[in-house]
Amino acid sequence: MDARLPVRAFFTDRYGGVSAKPFDQLNLAEHVGDDPSAVAANRKVVEERAGGTVVFMRPQHGTKVAVLGDDYLDGREPPEADALITTVPGLALATLAADCVPLLIHDGLSGAVAAVHIGREGLRRGIVDTAVAALIDLRRGWRHEEMITASIGPAICGHCYEVSGELRAGVTKFHPTAAATTSWGSPALDLPGAVAERLAELGMTNVFRHRYCTFEDSNLFSYRRDKVTGRQAGVVLCEART
Repeated sequence: MDARLPVRAFFTDRYGGVSAKPFDQLNLAEHVGDDPSAVAANRKVVEERAGGTVVFMRPQHGTKVAVLGDDYLDGREPPEADALITTVPGLALATLAADCVPLLIHDGLSGAVAAVHIGREGLRRGIVDTAVAALIDLRRGWRHEEMITASIGPAICGHCYEVSGELRAGVTKFHPTAAATTSWGSPALDLPGAVAERLAELGMTNVFRHRYCTFEDSNLFSYRRDKVTGRQAGVVLCEART
């Protein structure tokens, strides 16, 4: 699905790949128990769609940001990080998720792009702020947040992401808009809603949000729903500036 950024950017679903059940079809994660040859074939499909070398994130549910240079065009393994940023034309970044929030960002001033993985702990610790700050740093002091566009991909919604009351309180202490209740009446978190709100608080006015819930939509992978499952991706390509 189109991420609606000014550069090539999209979110995958579970179709168009070669993985067998329960990873069918377009699983892009190497760490979930899928056949490595199938994952490699699936990643090739995504790379062809992206039109550039794709670096697949290795998220750690934290706030580490890695800025990638042109040495990653040759397929170098990325560092462990929850946000990848690059200004290298022809390099695409991919964030993997199966309920967490995939966030793609483009900076019209520097040409930089970012892919961010946002889980409960990363949100609480400030990965949204850290990623945006790293993009701003590449501008050497110029802010102009209105030139940044962002796209929030499919994630588990606040009506489905059940957590304990203690966990909800820990996150909503820093992000009050994350407070939610499941459709069956228990404590929950609305991570994509909280990400959208935090981007707005940081001055981002060009934010698009896909409202597909991974738990509810069988076209998407969901760890909460299926436990053993694949991972979809958000992918953004850094394009040459004109």
